[in-house]
Formats: sequence, structure tokens, C-alpha cells
Amino acid sequence: MAVRKVQYDKKLYPLLEQYSKILIFGADNVDSKKLQEIRSALRDHSVVMMGKNTMMRRSLQIYGERTGNKAFLSFIPLIVGKVGLIFTKGDLQEVGAELSKHKVGEPSRVGLVPQVGLVHPIDIVSQPGSTGMDPSHTSIFEGAEEIVVPVQLVKKGQKVGTSKAALLGELEKKPFS
Repeated sequence: MAVRKVQYDKKLYPLLEQYSKILIFGADNVDSKKLQEIRSALRDHSVVMMGKNTMMRRSLQIYGERTGNKAFLSFIPLIVGKVGLIFTKGDLQEVGAELSKHKVGEPSRVGLVPQVGLVHPIDIVSQPGSTGMDPSHTSIFEGAEEIVVPVQLVKKGQKVGTSKAALLGELEKKPFS
């Protein structure tokens, strides 16, 4: 077995034994500095563990089978995308509230699907008002510099195209947290 897998197991297994609650959180668009801030904020009562999905799934499966605790096996399908584990003995709602304090808006980029928090898709609607933009910035409004009625810029689950990403950036819409 690879050394790094053994090292990961040595870190994960004691946490699985010591902590009574595990929170799986999405970490899309979370940079290392923000992750360090989250770790620091939770340090008194929780431990944040990151890792490659295949390694996390493998370790959870082996641990669940060794201990006979099938609850750990139910986590395996949830390890998808960029995720991390938070181990805590405290209240999960309080941990979730602390995580929410660290959400930061992220600008749209081409090809990304808009989402709220780190999980749920949303619509992006621009309310009436001046865009503050020259008509040459985008092809979406064909010369309109002011939005006179609410406009749905991106629908739930829709990928963001080049001109929409530019427009969302100009309008300072930050749908990614």
C-alpha cells in the first residue's frame, strides 16, 4: 500500500473514533487562505480534514468494513467534487453557521454553473437600474445601458457564457460562494 494512503488513514481513523459528528462540506472556489481561516475559526471544537476523493472514499470504506459500522459507508456517495470533512463534538448547526460566516462572493467565469453557498443552483436576476456600462461591453442587451425591468441573466444550472460572465463581472454579481 502506498505510504501516503497509510499516512492518510493514520490521520482519518482516530478522527472517526474520537468525534461523534461529521459534516461534509463543499469546497468549490475555496482557496487555501480561506480554508486556513475556517480551520482557525473551528479549531477549538472541530477538525477540518481534506483529501483526494478517492482516498477519502477508500479510507471510509475500509474503516466502515473493519468496524462493522455501516454509517460510514453511507458517506461514500457524498464524496463528490471538491469536498472536505469537519469532525466535531459540538452542534452541527453552529459549525454550519461558522462556515457561512466565511462565504465570499466569487465572480462568474466562463463555463461555470452558478450556485449558492457551495451546493444549490440559483437564478441570477439583475434588477432595474443603471448598469454603468458602455453598450459595447456585451451583446446581451444590444445597446441598453440601463435595465428597465428585471432580467434573468442566468437560469439555474445553466453554464455561464463569455458575454454573460463579462456582464456579471461588470454588474458586480458574485453568484459563486
